[in-house]
Amino acid sequence: MDRAVIFLGPPGAGKGTQAKELAKLYRVPHLSTGDMFREHVSLGTPLGEQVKPIMARGELVPDSLVLKMVRERIERPDCSHGFVFDGFPRTVAQAQYLSVLLRQNGYRPALVVHFALDPALVLKRITGRRMCKVGGEIYNIYERPPKVDGRCDNDGGELIQRPDDREEIVAPRLEAYEKLTEPLVSYYQRLGRLHDVDASKSIEEVRRRVLEIVRNSR
Repeated sequence: MDRAVIFLGPPGAGKGTQAKELAKLYRVPHLSTGDMFREHVSLGTPLGEQVKPIMARGELVPDSLVLKMVRERIERPDCSHGFVFDGFPRTVAQAQYLSVLLRQNGYRPALVVHFALDPALVLKRITGRRMCKVGGEIYNIYERPPKVDGRCDNDGGELIQRPDDREEIVAPRLEAYEKLTEPLVSYYQRLGRLHDVDASKSIEEVRRRVLEIVRNSR
């Protein structure tokens, strides 16, 4: 793949599922700022202690903390042949920073895949999301339920709802997205890098569209 691919779209659009599949196919890292921060929180690192109360309130983590983590991660050797970014950038300022960072590390301009989803479906998708405690696989009790209620199909691990997927947390997340992240669509459109995907389609249909975009990109 040899480039950075950015998945852009609201929470619950299926970016994480598709990002993992694409990264696995091309054998490149799948980078998620959400996962990175959750790891820092669980490990009790200084950064984790800073972001824990912010995430609990459903607010976006400040750029100063996000950018520090992103730079360190991108510059690791395993990213040398490209990577798939899910959850970053979230603001135009972050996008501009990432553009400079990619150029400094010898990458071509990022390929941006926009997951478009009707707002009416967003809440249902997020609150219905469940994650395996063992392997991290993602399910949805409405759209992609496990074969056995509450258990992962792959390893039988317990399925849990992440704290930041609760309904009382989702609303401010969506408000933050509308205010800060949606302008990225216009930003990348102006640069000619944006490719739309109808995220309301099935996982298989979305996957085919994503692969079409990646394979036909220059």
